Order: sequence, then C-alpha cells, then structure tokens
Amino acid sequence: MHTMIHTDTTTETDSSNRIAKSEFRNPHYDCQHEGDSMKLIVYVPGVDATGVDITMRGPDLTITARKKRFIRRNWNGLQLERVQRDYMLCLRVGYGYDPSTMTADLRNGILTLNLPVRAASVAPPVPVLAGAA
Repeated sequence: MHTMIHTDTTTETDSSNRIAKSEFRNPHYDCQHEGDSMKLIVYVPGVDATGVDITMRGPDLTITARKKRFIRRNWNGLQLERVQRDYMLCLRVGYGYDPSTMTADLRNGILTLNLPVRAASVAPPVPVLAGAA
C-alpha cells in the first residue's frame, strides 16, 4: 500500500498551502466507534492507493484522494470536469485519537481508516492562543 499518512501536530495553517475547495468533491463516509478505536470508512471510487494523502494536524483530519486519469490521444473532452473532480474530506476528530498508530487500507474504492484512542497516560497537546494571558 502506498497511502501517505502525515501526523503533523501543528495547529497553524498557511494560507499559501490551502487548496481551493471547489476543485474537490466531498466523498461519502461512515464513522463507527469500536471500543478503543474509531473506524472511518470513506468511499472514493476511481482512486488508487498512490493517490491518497492523509494528514492530521491537531484535532483536524484531512483526506485527499486523487483519481487516476487516462487521457486518450485525439479524444475531445465532454465537459465532465465537475464529475471527475478529486475527493477531499476534512473532519474535526479531536485530540482523543493517536495519529501515530493510525492504519489505512484501500480496496475497491473504499478507504478504511482505524484511529486508535490515545492512551490515558499521554496528555494531548494543548493549543496556545496568541494574546491569551
């Protein structure tokens, strides 16, 4: 599997790194709590494992899934750009999960993430607000 998982715990976002949300579709997903973990199922048809990028920054989980495109020679577009958009899912899952032990599996267009609950002895990072006393 070639799924990229990034566990950047910074809470700052750089406006130059933001991508226009209109370029992406919001995929269908399902969330299930299973005892000591959360199972997230994301439906991304047409996506290969090399096109999936999973990033967790602070309490936010972002999944970007890019479709493989086959462009034929001498083939005219049929203005299907909106239908063929890539997928992006942004969820606020909180600090209660451990991103370093997250697992991901992609089969037949179904991405399954398993987010284990953070151990009770490990304190989650506390964001610092600018100007707070």
